[in-house]
Amino acid sequence: MPWLTASRLPELVLYTPLRRGEVGQDDIPTHVSTPDGRELPVFGQELAAEVGRRYGSPVQMLHMRHGIFDDACISVIASDTAREIGKLTGMVPDVRRFRPNILVRLLRSGAFQEDHWLGGVLSFGDGPAISVTQHDVRCSMVNLDPDSAKPTPEMLKTIVRVNQNNAGVYGTVTRTGQIAVGQAIHLHAIGSPAAGE
Repeated sequence: MPWLTASRLPELVLYTPLRRGEVGQDDIPTHVSTPDGRELPVFGQELAAEVGRRYGSPVQMLHMRHGIFDDACISVIASDTAREIGKLTGMVPDVRRFRPNILVRLLRSGAFQEDHWLGGVLSFGDGPAISVTQHDVRCSMVNLDPDSAKPTPEMLKTIVRVNQNNAGVYGTVTRTGQIAVGQAIHLHAIGSPAAGE
């Protein structure tokens, strides 16, 4: 099936998912805020027509219960990594370009430390944990400005040049639970331990 993503229609990054009405734990967004500020039902004909008009070809909305992912469902990046990439490109760092599920603030500063987490386990307090499985190999999505959808190729070129196209890591949930902003995170791995929040 040919998926329509922001790599083919950059303006898709300007659409914002919303939940209206009573929200349960497994509920998916019910509406979408369009770039011009309208709220449209996710599965209404009006949203499909709007996206199709921008794309230049008809589209159909599908309900994927657990979503779709490039390589894994959990993406983690350290704020130092996003900041360093922004600095090297001469741009204000914006972590939204990297679309992480989890943003980590390190206790020991330094970009691209995530590369050394492979094979380890990140635990969040006494609760959930994720196994760090692979590098997050970046694509052209990082080039898209989250506020304008304007492409800035310098972002991906910089990641390729300074860290072999890797920025952050992917993981798999090994223990479920809730996480919270500011919660202590511990890395359990062979070698020296690291921590953050």
